[in-house]
Amino acid sequence: MNKQKSFKSGTQKGTLYLVPTPIGNLEDMTFRGVKTLEQVDLIASEDTRNTQKLLNHFDIKVPQISLHEHNYKEKIPTLLAKLEQGINMAQVSDAGMPSISDPGHELVLACIEEEIPVVALPGATAGMTALIASGLTAEPFTFVGFLPRKKKEQKQALENYLYHQETLIFYESPYRVRATLINMLEIFGESRQVVVARELTKIHEEYLRGTLEELVNYLSDHELKGECVILLQGSSQLLAKKDNEWLDLTISQHVEQFIKEENLTSKEAIKKVAKIRGVKKQEVYSQYHGIN
Repeated sequence: MNKQKSFKSGTQKGTLYLVPTPIGNLEDMTFRGVKTLEQVDLIASEDTRNTQKLLNHFDIKVPQISLHEHNYKEKIPTLLAKLEQGINMAQVSDAGMPSISDPGHELVLACIEEEIPVVALPGATAGMTALIASGLTAEPFTFVGFLPRKKKEQKQALENYLYHQETLIFYESPYRVRATLINMLEIFGESRQVVVARELTKIHEEYLRGTLEELVNYLSDHELKGECVILLQGSSQLLAKKDNEWLDLTISQHVEQFIKEENLTSKEAIKKVAKIRGVKKQEVYSQYHGIN
């Protein structure tokens, strides 16, 4: 068990502050966030050049050190040593909350292991900002973040959420949004409601609301720019527990199960799996036979 008293710890060690940064509009930086960055001894940044623009805007002179997904293994021991010596440190990502689809988690775990206080500041995060303006049910929700990029792996990941009843939140590059929505259309069906939010808090902020089919068609003639949040309506179907046993299976595994347990032909098994999952037979056929 680990018990942390964030502000009355009595320890001589430094504190790691997780400081959210604006996702677009610099005015979304909180007073406490600015004050914390001014008062710490060192700032660990995902991209020091990007963070320097923020520091310049608020006239903050604190030195930075680079910490990102490619160097955290070699940098964390150095940062821990500084914290052990009593140096207070802030960690920031390029935009939004550290650790949420951004670097940060590994340093937090290392600090907890060494009983170094970790203090998180509240602030901007794209997923929550988009959710409350989306028009979809705000609670419960599931934050998924970025999906796998490869088509087959992405579809397999999406299948895991087919019967989730809560709103699903995804992050995606504008260059892959349409392809991702096409995969969602094949898995979830044409009538599922979806919202794409882009350029949040910036001058070109935009929300696209409609069915999966409507947005796929719209994006065939329109190009998106800026980082995007995809919010997908939850399933309206509630399955009995006995009908849920296949949810941990991929489509291919589901087909194989019927072939072995019920002695069905592959054609019969594919038809049955499509009916149970509520997807097209062609989709099950393609997944089972490895056709992309």
